Amino acid sequence: MKRRAALKKTSTALGFTFIPSYLATGARAEGDPQPPSKRINLGCVGVGGRAGGVIPSLCGKGNAQPVAFADVDYSARNVEKNIKRWPGVKQYADFRKMMDQSGKDIDAVSVVVPDHSHFCATMLAMSMGKHVYVEKPLTHSFQEAELLMKAEKKFDVVTQMGNQGHTGTSSNQFREWVKRGIIKNVTQVDAWKGPSCFFMQKDKRIQDWPKEEDQPKGLNWDLWVGPAEHHPFSRMYHTFEWRGFHPYGSGMLGDWGCHIIDMIHHYLDLGLPTKIKAQRMDDHNRVIFPLNSHMQFEFPARGKHPALTLNWKDGADCRAQVPEKYWDTPEKAPRLGGAGTLFKVGGEDYMVQRNSHGGGSRLLPYAKSQDLDLKTENIRENHAESFVQACMGNGKTWSPFSVGGELTQVLTLGCIAQYYNRDLEFDPKSKQITNDKEANARLSIVPRKGWEEFYKMV
Repeated sequence: MKRRAALKKTSTALGFTFIPSYLATGARAEGDPQPPSKRINLGCVGVGGRAGGVIPSLCGKGNAQPVAFADVDYSARNVEKNIKRWPGVKQYADFRKMMDQSGKDIDAVSVVVPDHSHFCATMLAMSMGKHVYVEKPLTHSFQEAELLMKAEKKFDVVTQMGNQGHTGTSSNQFREWVKRGIIKNVTQVDAWKGPSCFFMQKDKRIQDWPKEEDQPKGLNWDLWVGPAEHHPFSRMYHTFEWRGFHPYGSGMLGDWGCHIIDMIHHYLDLGLPTKIKAQRMDDHNRVIFPLNSHMQFEFPARGKHPALTLNWKDGADCRAQVPEKYWDTPEKAPRLGGAGTLFKVGGEDYMVQRNSHGGGSRLLPYAKSQDLDLKTENIRENHAESFVQACMGNGKTWSPFSVGGELTQVLTLGCIAQYYNRDLEFDPKSKQITNDKEANARLSIVPRKGWEEFYKMV
């Protein structure tokens, strides 16, 4: 810890320019045929679960290669797949030790772990001059996102949040439609996500914390909990159901919201809301997220954009309704799917509907598409590879922390409303909840002893 603090202090005071490890040391992963000058060395925080797909995606074009792994449970799902694919990569349980001992060989870090563990690993990597790719949502609290956005500016590293649909053709389509006025004067957006995770299934609901169970051999539970609220190990948390628990996950809003409202938020310049209304929180408790959740976010006018109301619904009765005047045929309503957004374009006789991730947008009714020039450039750019290329000095990422961070803050405000089942009033300038002191305190977390350092780096 002292060594990392000394590194941060020295680099800040002296204006030190961080040199990529492939230039400074010539290091390369075992068996790597590429010359060091053409390969990004990755330190991977999280090797299993979702990382089973993220790490291969980052390395898929041959421009990145893992040189260090950090995971609290090497017996978890998908870990073996990555270890077999890249044998000989150094393995650590603690990402702090990985950065201490292998940091000189690392150019960029992927952080693919439960939500509550994103912040500390990311902040440490940035303070050491490493570029960072972080799964969505960016952080588990409003304060953590704020700190990472500040760190992005301070340490001047490449960043990317893992909302993969935000890169490429569909994102460019939405951006261009806003520029051309095809999307304009939007005052209300309906967003929805159908039920999927365990907490959205009535027969699997719980009201109390799970009972303690024996830990799997090799799991370091204390490291898994990290800076968050400690509860004894249960298989309900690890390896995946953590998403439904307030101390560790962000529910359906934090998970899928990053894929559903990302383009609305970015290209309509939503910023931060002034009000969040908790309209429906079925089977509410403070252990897991609601069975069904209906909420309303109010955003003020922004430049050319009028004030906007975002209606979010997940679970039962969530899907938006299309008025008959926008149907393609009188007999059949449009199929909207299990997730997406729908909104009316002000001053026009059509609506815009989009699903999630990399799904494109379409006009309702379809016949209206014949009257407008809707063609946009087909950009075959991969979200993960765009990060790797940006690390090598080629272009920029589409969802850096300056973009993904504020979106995450909107979602964390919604999670606070879900936790308390209360309406919130928020001041975007002071970045404080003004009508509820208890809820306002939840904008930040009090890290467990031993994890405070990371919250003081910017």
